[in-house]
Amino acid sequence: MKAFIEYVAKGLVDHPEEVDVREIDGEHAVIFELRLNQTDIGKVIGKSGRTITAIRTLLTSAAAKQGKRAMLEIIEPEGRRTEGAPPPQSPPEVVE
Repeated sequence: MKAFIEYVAKGLVDHPEEVDVREIDGEHAVIFELRLNQTDIGKVIGKSGRTITAIRTLLTSAAAKQGKRAMLEIIEPEGRRTEGAPPPQSPPEVVE
């Protein structure tokens, strides 16, 4: 299943050398973490999430055949998220 994810992701992105898939095994579930170049995230997600949904559907079917449950997560590159940043300020109220 890991090879499948790598194959599909590398075929979609502009920077295939930066595709990295990590497999985390559990008792009944396997989590796959997909890391890729920040500029390629949209290509893997696709329009309205259709591409990533299709990949997840195929992955779920393959895992079910083995009696497991599989999940695919896209891990954003460091620095992409704005955790800890102050919340955006709302515009001042206008009193008439």
